[in-house]
Amino acid sequence: MNAPFLITPATILHAQPLATIHAMSFPPCERWDDAAIAAQFSLPGTFALITAEGGMILARVIADEAEILTFAVIPARRRRGLGRALLEAASDAARARGARILFLEVAAGNAAARALYTAAGFRETGRRRRYYADGDDALTMAREWEE
Repeated sequence: MNAPFLITPATILHAQPLATIHAMSFPPCERWDDAAIAAQFSLPGTFALITAEGGMILARVIADEAEILTFAVIPARRRRGLGRALLEAASDAARARGARILFLEVAAGNAAARALYTAAGFRETGRRRRYYADGDDALTMAREWEE
């Protein structure tokens, strides 16, 4: 059984802790620093969630569409339900802001993340060849909700 997680809204004032979680979760060529994360907050419709357990998600809603901009759980906290809890909380927040569909991109080689997204109701919608710095393809995925 997964323990409950305290998921809290984050603002531009949380750029450094968000960046720290991101840096612990991604290879150097894919890390977002605090300036990059802070810049995302200047985009209309951007919101973020953070946990003390080492998880974060940054998303954006425009009209009735939402996109996960980045999502990270530190390696030591993976496979405990934290990612699923963050994903569901962000999905709920996007829906509350009027989104009817949520998009994301994931590395084709990231089997664990793909399994999480599929279990959460996402379906593959496209592929961006050699999208990532390591040459991996990006899969685009989407989750739609009924009215």
